[in-house]
Amino acid sequence: MSGLEYFVVESPEPTGKAYYERIAGDVLQDLNLLQVVEKLHILVDPKVPIFVAVGVTRKLPSQVRVRDFAAVVPLESRITLSIGDETYLAPLLTLLWDRYGKAQVDQPDRFTVVITAPGVTAQEIEDLVVTDPTGSLYRDLMYALICIQPEGFKVRKQSYGDGRFFFVASEDTLPEDVVQTLVAEKFRLMGVEP
Repeated sequence: MSGLEYFVVESPEPTGKAYYERIAGDVLQDLNLLQVVEKLHILVDPKVPIFVAVGVTRKLPSQVRVRDFAAVVPLESRITLSIGDETYLAPLLTLLWDRYGKAQVDQPDRFTVVITAPGVTAQEIEDLVVTDPTGSLYRDLMYALICIQPEGFKVRKQSYGDGRFFFVASEDTLPEDVVQTLVAEKFRLMGVEP
């Protein structure tokens, strides 16, 4: 699959292997995750039954703060934001309204926001986190793996963080040591220490 440094689907059934390669590729592409996932190893064994997916993500974008897309200018009892990139304007306004109230936040034009909340500092506004893309990316990734897994696999274990993730699903409860052993084995096959 283009875009991934490493992609393997493992299955005792050749037809199932080809089927899951195609499904995984389509789902990751449809959810725009090919740019996010660097390595992915999937094991599907309907005889056990088990589905294991382990992977590594590329370096994810960091939190977006007000200072990343707007100039913050304090003047007397108000702070004016000069917006350089409108991409984050809607979530910024929602954040400011929630924090300071709609009466304290004015938007005279597309590229200007004025905050008149008493006691607010320019530094406080500059440091506000408007969005954190990593949270939604991991939710999208787990959603993708739920879509890829076989139908009826309701027992799930998942973990993500530090650029790694795993997702294990089955029809039956799996002992924790079995899950950890399988996950560690698949990470090693990708050249990643568990």
